[in-house]
Amino acid sequence: MRTELSFTPLATIATELLAVLAADTQTEKGPDAKPKPTLLTADPAVQAAAANVLATGEYKGGANETILLHAPAGLAAKRLLIVGVGKLAKATVHSVRDAAGTAVRYAKPRGIREVALALPSFESLRGAAVARAAVEGAFVGDFDADTYRSDRKDQSIQTFTLAVAGTLTVADDAGRAAVEAAFAEGVIVGESQNFARSLVNEPGNKLTPTILGQRAALMAQEVGLGWEVHSTEKLHELKMGAFWSVSQGSAEPPALIVLRYEPAGVTDGPVLGLVGKGITFDTGGISIKPADNMEQMKYDMAGGAAMIGAMRAIALLKPKVRVIAVVCAAENMPSGTAQKPGDVQTAMPIAPDKPGKTIEIINTDAEGRLVLADGLTYARQLGATHLIDAATLTGAISVALGKITAGAFSNDDAAYDKFESALAISGEKFWRLPLGDAYADLIKSDIGDIKNTGGRWGGAIIAAEFLHVFAEDTPWIHLDIAGMAWVEEKRPFIAKGPSGIGVRSILEWVRSF
Repeated sequence: MRTELSFTPLATIATELLAVLAADTQTEKGPDAKPKPTLLTADPAVQAAAANVLATGEYKGGANETILLHAPAGLAAKRLLIVGVGKLAKATVHSVRDAAGTAVRYAKPRGIREVALALPSFESLRGAAVARAAVEGAFVGDFDADTYRSDRKDQSIQTFTLAVAGTLTVADDAGRAAVEAAFAEGVIVGESQNFARSLVNEPGNKLTPTILGQRAALMAQEVGLGWEVHSTEKLHELKMGAFWSVSQGSAEPPALIVLRYEPAGVTDGPVLGLVGKGITFDTGGISIKPADNMEQMKYDMAGGAAMIGAMRAIALLKPKVRVIAVVCAAENMPSGTAQKPGDVQTAMPIAPDKPGKTIEIINTDAEGRLVLADGLTYARQLGATHLIDAATLTGAISVALGKITAGAFSNDDAAYDKFESALAISGEKFWRLPLGDAYADLIKSDIGDIKNTGGRWGGAIIAAEFLHVFAEDTPWIHLDIAGMAWVEEKRPFIAKGPSGIGVRSILEWVRSF
């Protein structure tokens, strides 16, 4: 998708579709209070073109509510689309991101290939952050999951223009420069999120661990990251017994993917370790999953994809902090060589003079925490001073938080405060859940150090405590994105399929350093 930034008056923009935002500005309450839709642009020509339809009461300005006008009088655009952001008092920059995605998704199936979106000129929804969010939303809206349909018709938007004429943020050169910079950032972040989504969308036969490593390496070469991709021999050399135990049941070899970002002139300070679960297909192993919805287990590598997408954005936005990403990719398959419930595996030692933790395997479908255990240890061994991991780790997180919010855990309040601040920019929804010794006690093993499950209750917390064993005292954040990695029903602003959750939040956490 080609992107453009326009400072010309809205009325003169010749495009197939001009989208403007509206909000419900009704402040009265009570049964007789009716919505009061108001355009969030001061352009008189647009105001005049929309006046009649807004006066009818058929359009209310609800969140992502749309209404289309053909051949709007006084405008060079062929169509005028009004997109709502809901109650003005509750509207945020994130409402604008969704509205931009809604405009793009409205246009795609109608054969409209050019979309221009007017940046709001209303005082509470203006500025560089809004410009960036709008571009991000446009990219999110442009992605569809129908990659392998034989009758696929490419409905991608060819040109997206962000129109900023009349906004209060570009009254001077400094304001204009800020919007231009934010626009460029939005393009990078939107493309990186969609890159992660494209990886998650691939079926297991098209994206094996080896191919995921190849895709990550190609991206790294394109954006200037350092990279290494290792396989079975390296896992044995590093004594990654937990990671290997998941891999051993598959004919496909594992891939240990390492990406490095080292900005020029930065030789000290923190080293951030990004660790991702990359299970390219998860049958559950010997503890095999039910057949229903097992095809969705191609997205069990969404945590790894989030880290790869975040590293792409980091390389292009160039924050002044060193970053290492470790993605542990494998298939979890049942076979004559697969690990069994009751087996004991030895995880990677943090140092040659220390023994690795022994893990009793209770359920082979609790495999993500096994690969992450060695991934966290390896990131620490490579010098990471702070850790963040992402994984589609537990169904229990969806039971706790539904398909609305992802889970987060941390052993360090300062590190988590930075992540919470990152959420204010990313707009992604995470909720911090507790850790504690009472939960950690549930994974003590009679035969080894720990076991990989701890019973039915508090499953997401117990899984986090398992990972805590390997993070130890290193400041660490764990993101359980199992309920949010796949959009099960299409929404006005995003297609059914991979969401790309985590890319924006992980990026902003890194930038906060």
